[in-house]
Amino acid sequence: MAKDKTMYVCSNCGQESAKWIGKCPACGQWNTFKEIRVSADTGTMAARSAAQSVRTAMSSNHNRPVRLHEISAKDEPRISTGDGELDRVLGGGLVPGSIVLLGGEPGIGKSTLTLQTILNMQNRRVLYVSGEESAHQLKMRAERLAPQAVADELLILTETSLEAIFEHIRDVQPQLVVIDSIQTIATEEVESSAGSISQVRECAAALLRFAKTSGIPVILIGHINKEGSLAGPKILEHIVDTVIQFEGDQHYMYRILRSIKNRFGSTSELGIYEMQPTGLRQVSNPSELLLSQDHEGLSGIAITSAIEGVRPFLLETQALVSSAAYGTPQRSATGFDQRRLNMLLAVLEKRVGFKLMQKDVFLNIAGGLRVTDLAMDLSVIASVLSSNVDTPIESGWCMAGEVGLSGEVRPVSRIE
Repeated sequence: MAKDKTMYVCSNCGQESAKWIGKCPACGQWNTFKEIRVSADTGTMAARSAAQSVRTAMSSNHNRPVRLHEISAKDEPRISTGDGELDRVLGGGLVPGSIVLLGGEPGIGKSTLTLQTILNMQNRRVLYVSGEESAHQLKMRAERLAPQAVADELLILTETSLEAIFEHIRDVQPQLVVIDSIQTIATEEVESSAGSISQVRECAAALLRFAKTSGIPVILIGHINKEGSLAGPKILEHIVDTVIQFEGDQHYMYRILRSIKNRFGSTSELGIYEMQPTGLRQVSNPSELLLSQDHEGLSGIAITSAIEGVRPFLLETQALVSSAAYGTPQRSATGFDQRRLNMLLAVLEKRVGFKLMQKDVFLNIAGGLRVTDLAMDLSVIASVLSSNVDTPIESGWCMAGEVGLSGEVRPVSRIE
């Protein structure tokens, strides 16, 4: 009887090697090769992938080369999710035959967003495959999110075997498939545990083939690792058509849905939600939630206009400047780039003459949002100066501008 083989796979790009390598020759990342066990009976990964493709193909469609002018150019109608924020991020809705990857930290609300969305799609048959929760737990969550919803076409399946999932898909013929989560699904064609690099890659590839051959859209829910990247091989993001990430601080009520990759739309769109006891509420005007009304007469607070994606909104920049209590002054930023803050403080020292060398500086973007728009430079400096001299900024002022190293204020794009 042949013995199992040991292989090493790069967790970033999926590159395979017969031995461990410190630096991946394909993507250049260090310490990304992980050991996996490969059964000698199943052969190489390529052979297993080919066998799996035959087993999981949902149709006998024989493709052939087609001239470009012979291809129909009509646009397929998108499938509306009933969620305006999600439809905006997707580019107008779900594209038939597409595969969408929704990522986010544990507990951020990925399953809540997905279940709440499909509960609104009452006219479509949806198969929700859960590898993490039981059917009873999903029922309790659905009653909390939409107690009045009539979900006659929502089918719940608790299964982790990819082969069994495809069997149920053939039986029920859904119009949308949701996998929660891709890290819990495993195929018999790969001799490793669920969530491993090879399992995630092969399961995602099989689901992609199913989506393209059947025209049924698939939503995959994925976790992210401690570095903030989607868990699993980097090739997972290349396989899918759309990658959207659900972001936010669990200690705040706001959540941001951001598009990282979209083959059928713009990656500049942004969706904002408010977490409530009954689920997620769409926020059409985030400025009314992000601005507080009780800061009159307080120093260190400046209002700025920032753009995330293509969506402008008003933010509150808060700064606190005090004498250093310890030998080394502290510099802390929440929701803003720490290195950018250090640069702006250096500009104040060098170009303006404000001595902040022996001062502690704390910066916070109210609402728990993290913003990278350079237009916030001016409000950061204004809030720091306001706190330093303990003088409040007059109400009704809104600031937007990029500050250069020479101290000049540059106009920002789309200021109108």
